[in-house]
Amino acid sequence: MKKTSTRLADGRELVYYDRRDDTVRDAVDRRPLGPIATHSEIRHDRLLGDRVAVASHRQARTYHPPADECPLCPSRGDRLSEIPDSAYDVVVFENRFPSLAGDSGRCEVVCFTSDHDASFADLTEAQAALVLDAWTDRTAELSHLPAVEQVFCFENRGEEIGVTLGHPHGQIYGYPFTTPRTALMLRSADAHRATTGRNLFDDVLADELADGSRMVLESEHWAAFVPYAAHWPYEIHLYPRRRVPDLLALDDAARTEFPQVYLELLRRFDRIFGDGAPRTPYIAAWHQAPFTGERGEFALHLELFTIRRTSGKLKFLAGSESGMSVFINDVPPEAAAQRLREVAST
Repeated sequence: MKKTSTRLADGRELVYYDRRDDTVRDAVDRRPLGPIATHSEIRHDRLLGDRVAVASHRQARTYHPPADECPLCPSRGDRLSEIPDSAYDVVVFENRFPSLAGDSGRCEVVCFTSDHDASFADLTEAQAALVLDAWTDRTAELSHLPAVEQVFCFENRGEEIGVTLGHPHGQIYGYPFTTPRTALMLRSADAHRATTGRNLFDDVLADELADGSRMVLESEHWAAFVPYAAHWPYEIHLYPRRRVPDLLALDDAARTEFPQVYLELLRRFDRIFGDGAPRTPYIAAWHQAPFTGERGEFALHLELFTIRRTSGKLKFLAGSESGMSVFINDVPPEAAAQRLREVAST
């Protein structure tokens, strides 16, 4: 992997990640951009104990542009975009409309490929490996920022999820605090350790492997399953078999095997509702340990889920979910796992 860092016309950082070491990246951002004016504020909810980011400048962000005006495609001729070069492998840049900025953290955009009509599932294993390298490198880089306590790499795909740009891309958030979901996991892990003397994540994985009814895919270094108490109609948790706190700690064997395993899961997701159905909308989320506290108890894992519960029908977060945080799942996890095993792409 070759990494080339540059600056856009308004001063934001942009980083090219290339598979070839002899690739030259010297294109200049020719857009007449003014300085970025963003204001992100983190407010604490005294009742719930969590935090809310207030970022009013995001009202002006790009919304469903036509394909020939996509800001994530390469710049070609007089058509100028966020990426100055005419082609790229993987690109990461600071979001022009960030939810978190300055002392409130950092937000980045990750473009998986220059092909506007592709999806992550269409990538080759070499391309997916480069994305993994980019996620890992950004986790390392953001860990050095004083305002960042936890790094979250994720992808939203599909208009049903709320995606406003159709180009295959994801995001990276550098939070200035430990997120509530992670804090809950850590509290559960602490309680489990105090009660049993064992690691909670290790036991969850071991129990799913032993039961087998919710397993979706197993390989030498990874295991994917639908969790016993899945919140979403189709939800997969992907764990490395050797517990590590974050992407930085993955060994070479797990990194080498990841593209094959992950691409297989994404392709199965697109087959859940039949070959003729539209691509399945999903969220893919890497859970990594915060940079503070006892990191050894946490286990890196990826959670992949869709809000589609059946063909043409979505799972809405209505009264119980939105009002009381009590999920109601219409698809039994064992049935979801069975379906995901049936639609293997090989």
